[in-house]
Amino acid sequence: MLQAVMTAPGEILFKEVPTPEPAEREVLVQMMRIGVCGSDIHVYHGKHPFTSYPVVQGHEISGRIVALGKEVKEFEKGNKVTILPQVVCGQCRQCQTGRYHICDHLKVMGFQTTGTASDYFSVDADRVLKLPEEMNWDHGAMVEPLAVGVHALARSRDISGKNILVLGAGPIGNLTAQAAKGMGARRVMITDISKYRLGIAEKCGIDFCVNSMAKDLTTELKNAFGPDGADLIMECVGTNTTIDQAVANARKGTDIIVVGVFEEKANVDLGLLQDRELRLIGTLMYQRPDFEKAVDLMGTNSVSLDPLISDYFDFTDYSKAYLHIEKNKEKSLKVFIKGRMS
Repeated sequence: MLQAVMTAPGEILFKEVPTPEPAEREVLVQMMRIGVCGSDIHVYHGKHPFTSYPVVQGHEISGRIVALGKEVKEFEKGNKVTILPQVVCGQCRQCQTGRYHICDHLKVMGFQTTGTASDYFSVDADRVLKLPEEMNWDHGAMVEPLAVGVHALARSRDISGKNILVLGAGPIGNLTAQAAKGMGARRVMITDISKYRLGIAEKCGIDFCVNSMAKDLTTELKNAFGPDGADLIMECVGTNTTIDQAVANARKGTDIIVVGVFEEKANVDLGLLQDRELRLIGTLMYQRPDFEKAVDLMGTNSVSLDPLISDYFDFTDYSKAYLHIEKNKEKSLKVFIKGRMS
């Protein structure tokens, strides 16, 4: 089979490797879609602090099971699936207390261990989630990024009936905003400085789409939500500008969930954080129930995914996908690599 290997930042080589034989508790998955995410782009540019080279990328996927280990009973050949990309130890305190997604020895496919960028991928059946047969390959590969938003929202208190501010209208911010609506939020505001991305958010049904460079955010919050502003703030960019906006616009006692990945250390006004008794909360990845909730939101048409899909590239054009994203940063939202046999 063919495998894409990033040998150094910006360099992807293809090599023929043996098709794996699934072990007793493994399934062999034929890749149909691989999504390119922001963290993948960090790796491509050599800016991911926890990834070394060579590395095989790929962690947002959909595929079909083509072979089963002899101990696997819960799946059948032909099942549509996606994969939870965490590899955990199962022994540390976090794993033993049900927080395996922050395992002390966590490895993630495509970063610290082999990802799915190949024709086939063999994986433990416990890390596989069956998808509805009617779900298309594109949506199947978007379960993972949607689950990021689902898990992040669950880090706060119950969001039912709440007014939520989402800073950043990239793929994760958009999906977080949509997940909030699907999970019972009253109204959701999303901000960005890109008219294009705000236009996509509007197409996806977000209640208020605000250009924070053109309009005063504090005023827009009052106009949309009333004098109390937002009940919950989701930071989905990872910059000093947006974390400053989050803290400055949080009413007393508000939760701020940090979803965005910061490439540099943030300068947070801790005096304001303390004075207003704000809660600054981190979030990392997801657990299986978050994947299941994401599938449920898709199945009930609670999220709109197609407006986010911007481009497709053949598997052997993997490098072209990154070059395209680099040239079209604003308009490249969800870019897919198509499996060779899809």
